[in-house]
Amino acid sequence: MADYLSIGLSAFILFIPAFAANPAAVITGGRYPIDLGRKFIDGRRILGDGKTISGYFGGAILGGLIGLVLYGILVPARGTVLMDYTQGIVGAAVSSFSLSFGSLTGDVIGSFIKRRIGIERGGKGFLLDQWPFVLVALLLLFVFSRHFFSIVYMNFLAIPELLIVTPPLHRAVNIIGYKMKKKDVPW
Repeated sequence: MADYLSIGLSAFILFIPAFAANPAAVITGGRYPIDLGRKFIDGRRILGDGKTISGYFGGAILGGLIGLVLYGILVPARGTVLMDYTQGIVGAAVSSFSLSFGSLTGDVIGSFIKRRIGIERGGKGFLLDQWPFVLVALLLLFVFSRHFFSIVYMNFLAIPELLIVTPPLHRAVNIIGYKMKKKDVPW
């Protein structure tokens, strides 16, 4: 049981760059809609004004930097175990930025799907607000940092754990953003 808790906690903690990218995008966003105001063939906006170039890149960069700081703190604390995960500073950067860019790419994909099924900006999309960012972050991690991915997330419970923990965590962070007047809705 102790090993599972250690593995589960490591998988969660090492996923923080992906979790941090979304609120960082809210803070840095607001300029230059990614879809440039264009509509898709269905007549609806491709994404809407909520997905901006400044938010995407600002959030991904801040999420990646938060990951580097986190991994920099953990490497000395965990010794060679975390160094094995990341394979040095370059590996840590690749892992951290893969997670943060993947997170925001998944968020954009979720928004695209929501627009196609008629959910407007700010509308609730059951699991479309959470799971795409987790799954695409893991996909980019798998593509760009396979060693890190295989050590941390190939545990048969790590990914389901992230998928279960993310919706309530996402909701809590959005409530905080709403109370701080950074979000229009608390979801």
